[in-house]
Amino acid sequence: MTGSSEYTPPKVWTWDKANGGAFANINRPVSGATHEKELPVGKHPLQLYSLGTPNGVKVTVMLEELLALGHSGAEYDAWLIKIGDGDQFGSGFVAVNPNSKIPALMDRSGPKPIRVFESGAILMYLAEKFGAFLPTEAAARAECLSWLFWQMGSAPYLGGGFGHFYAYAPTKIEYAIDRFAMETKRQLDVLDRRLAETEYLAGSDYTIADMAVWPWYGGLVKGRAYDAAEFLQVQDYKNVLRWADAIDARPAVKRGRMVNRTSGEPSGQLHERHDAADFDKLPGRTE
Repeated sequence: MTGSSEYTPPKVWTWDKANGGAFANINRPVSGATHEKELPVGKHPLQLYSLGTPNGVKVTVMLEELLALGHSGAEYDAWLIKIGDGDQFGSGFVAVNPNSKIPALMDRSGPKPIRVFESGAILMYLAEKFGAFLPTEAAARAECLSWLFWQMGSAPYLGGGFGHFYAYAPTKIEYAIDRFAMETKRQLDVLDRRLAETEYLAGSDYTIADMAVWPWYGGLVKGRAYDAAEFLQVQDYKNVLRWADAIDARPAVKRGRMVNRTSGEPSGQLHERHDAADFDKLPGRTE
């Protein structure tokens, strides 16, 4: 490892607004709302406030999969939250998610609205509400939830760790990139070994565990994250690639990837979704 200028942490840390890299304009050491802004409410029982990042895609894929199974109660409005503009710090959003992170869900199907935040919690909530994509047999359920929570605990090393220092940090720090690249490859190896044994993460059935892991690690091996596929030699993880391709091919997954998406080809961007017919309005869309 090459040398770098030595940094000695101060006795008391202070916030330097200019030292935040690509997200300096939205990162801050305090929570709470920065401005008053109510959230819109559409016509469906489920109101999703999100963005087409890996965490947001988990939920839109789940909702589209539920609709594909015929669960009409899973109809939803998906409202775009522009995190680069600080929409997540509006008073209405903070009331739904005090942690100011997407996605956030309001279920208005009952007498009293229910808020759900954290993507893993939303997946579990919807799976239990509709009785789908979460096994009921004890061992299978435990396996599914273990992989779901594996993702929730592991992805910060991929996104906030490797992704940040490799793609977004204002200074390339060799130690940080090496440390998180090593951990990312270890996690890919964990997945690859598991998927050598089973078709999906929890076994033979597609579950919320796959929906949680696929946007992050499937996206990584498919070359959609951080422009790092060659750097990480993702072609070595053949079982992860097989699994990612299988999930990519699902029609509901294709739709879920489009919702709240603001990058890529216009035909793949559905900024807000209020009805299934909205997909047909995308330019040049074919399925």
